[in-house]
Amino acid sequence: MKYFTLIIAFLLFSCQEKKDVLLPKANVSIVKDVQDHSPIYLFFKTEGKDTIAEVNRKNSIISTNWIFNIDKRLPLKLVIQEVIKLQEKKRGDSAHKNEKAENYYSYADSIGKNLAFLPFTKVYYKIENVSKNTSQLYFRKNGMIEYRGRKTYDFPKNNLKPFLDSLVINPKAEIIFSYDKSMLYGDYIQCKILVKNIVDEKIPFVFISEEEEYIY
Repeated sequence: MKYFTLIIAFLLFSCQEKKDVLLPKANVSIVKDVQDHSPIYLFFKTEGKDTIAEVNRKNSIISTNWIFNIDKRLPLKLVIQEVIKLQEKKRGDSAHKNEKAENYYSYADSIGKNLAFLPFTKVYYKIENVSKNTSQLYFRKNGMIEYRGRKTYDFPKNNLKPFLDSLVINPKAEIIFSYDKSMLYGDYIQCKILVKNIVDEKIPFVFISEEEEYIY
């Protein structure tokens, strides 16, 4: 199946109501294909002045790979609350658990014109600040990153790789990634793709923790 649009049309056959998910987009495909998967949808919905993340996981099967199709307009704080609930449900179902089943965020590759996927199975989200004794990179809503270590630095997210290349700490430093809960989900996915590409390059002197993310 080919995907040439940023919109996934989801048809609820029970009430013939058509709903759309506007996917985030990026210019690279981390994973191009996922077999044996179940879809999960988080729709963008408004009630008065309130924004709501409406979840539909009717067709999800615990033993399969889960693909999270999430509307890019949703605030990160709403998305992560629902993602945590779903992660806990899957992790806690020992009767149907499949150790090889992964979780992926979907997004649109604007260059390849295809649907792409970003794995996050091992990530444990924490809705709290990072310990003061731990170095962190805090992604702000405005596109800036704040490094909090022995000193504090602010720089544009596009300068993340040069910053880490210049960060020489002995012994090897552990850095936690944290994100502004007020940023949009679409911006969060772009940040994660940026981080993923950098982590894969194995920067010397820096150990980047991929298993914990802090949202606050």
